[in-house]
Amino acid sequence: MFFNGTNKRYNQYSAHLKQKFGAKVYKITIDASFSCPNRDGTLSNNGCIFCDDCGSFSQAHSNKLSINEQVLAGVDTLSMRFNAQKFMAYFQAFSNTYKPVSELEKIYNASLNHPDIVGLSIGTRPDCVDDDKLKLISDYTKDYYTWIEYGLQSVHNKTLNWINRGHDYDCFLRSYEKTKNYGINICIHLILGLNETYDEMIETAKQVAALEPEGIKIHMLCALKGTKIAELYNNEQLDFMSEEEYINLCCDYLELMPKTTTIHRLAGNGLKKNLIAPKWLGKKLDALNKIDRELERRNSWQGIKYHQE
Repeated sequence: MFFNGTNKRYNQYSAHLKQKFGAKVYKITIDASFSCPNRDGTLSNNGCIFCDDCGSFSQAHSNKLSINEQVLAGVDTLSMRFNAQKFMAYFQAFSNTYKPVSELEKIYNASLNHPDIVGLSIGTRPDCVDDDKLKLISDYTKDYYTWIEYGLQSVHNKTLNWINRGHDYDCFLRSYEKTKNYGINICIHLILGLNETYDEMIETAKQVAALEPEGIKIHMLCALKGTKIAELYNNEQLDFMSEEEYINLCCDYLELMPKTTTIHRLAGNGLKKNLIAPKWLGKKLDALNKIDRELERRNSWQGIKYHQE
């Protein structure tokens, strides 16, 4: 079972975009100086224990540039480096709906002011949306391939408390349902290795699969410089999954997901220079190749166990 005319045994998002738009589509990561209620004192000043000062922002753009300048720089760089032709505006750092609607409209509009932008992707928290914001974002779906990316990480409230997430699973479910009602594509972020048992992590996969999201991102918990996770690791209060354990668990997740769910990421590690542990995660391509080989070894593919549990 292969997807999107590739040799991949899962519904790879990049291949899905290429099939949809007839060319490879590249994300331009934009920093619009958003904050987060879990860092500015609204919920806490500490943030989630895995989040560093970049807020998962992995690109080199500076927010000293205007949004339009960041888009132009991204188009120029990706066009020269990869011969890219089509692009998505991607708001990644922190909570990118955490401003009044009037400001959000100006910010999003500025990111779409280029003829080769075909999509819009907005990373945020489920407690940072409301009807007015979702209505605004839904208006873009007429002309752009539009996504909201929600950080969920786990369906277990004890885990959400441990990582200082600041919201519970029910909050996510309410926002998820409301977002679906507005016709916006949803990508759910999940983190493996959050001090949970194998069965607990698989339960997250099953519950997320039952929602039939348009996309998911799977991350491996890692220690980045300046995070609480790094402090726990350095004090020998936390360890991480081995690469083999992670590869097997990713394949187990893929088997449980609907075939229609696009897989946006299977390994994320932040900036390599900030990665403390696990060191194997710094070789992301190796991990992705090993996932491919494990699925081949199993003679398995995404969705093979969906609805069979």
